[in-house]
Amino acid sequence: MGVAHRPTNRVQHVASLGVLGRALSFTAVGLPEPADTFRVELTAPDGTDLGVGSRDRRATVQGAADFCLCVTRRRPWSETDLTATGEDAQKWLELARVFL
Repeated sequence: MGVAHRPTNRVQHVASLGVLGRALSFTAVGLPEPADTFRVELTAPDGTDLGVGSRDRRATVQGAADFCLCVTRRRPWSETDLTATGEDAQKWLELARVFL
């Protein structure tokens, strides 16, 4: 329809589902979930920090509302501004989903 939708702080709920659904992302394609937890550093549209996980984690995902587009399968992570540090984090973003 050509209508652009600007993200609002409501993306926090989708981001939370995306983080909680990490195991589902791996299970859905028959892979074991990585044993290490991740640090997910997201910034809401108003600049609020939505970080999840300990800062001392090796695998991190950094970005903003693009994370929500990725985990809802609306955009591949390679077409977003997300940054993934560590092989497990990169693999997660390739598989990310909040539904089957």
